[in-house]
Amino acid sequence: MKVYLDNCCYNRPYDDQSQFKVFLETQSKLHIQKLITEGKLELVYSYMSRYENAQNPFEIRRNTISQFFKNASVYVDETNAVIIINKAREIMQTGVKTKDAIHVSCAIFAKAEYFLTTDVRLLKYKSNEIKIMNPIDFINELEG
Repeated sequence: MKVYLDNCCYNRPYDDQSQFKVFLETQSKLHIQKLITEGKLELVYSYMSRYENAQNPFEIRRNTISQFFKNASVYVDETNAVIIINKAREIMQTGVKTKDAIHVSCAIFAKAEYFLTTDVRLLKYKSNEIKIMNPIDFINELEG
């Protein structure tokens, strides 16, 4: 099963853990990472993942996330940018921001079954091509 994590998902462990929802999302995200490193899930990432991570001002976070990308089994590069951008434009017509739309488009292009995010606005986008959910809901569905 292929999963795509967006930038806010990767950065969730660095957020304020005193908020219970943030703590649960962090624990779920870390469990998902464990499943990926154990080969039970396939990680998809993209040129947008790399670009956004490169913009992270915190070197340790940036390097840690970059290292985790090495666990990916699928990388979506810019060679199919026309297809990806056209799909992203379609997604943006629903109100999704540009970078988020590109992430979702890359995940769809890679045929990921799940797109995981902690972005409340992005979670409102619905697609017949991919399931968009937060890490907690994903774990509940996977193990429920």
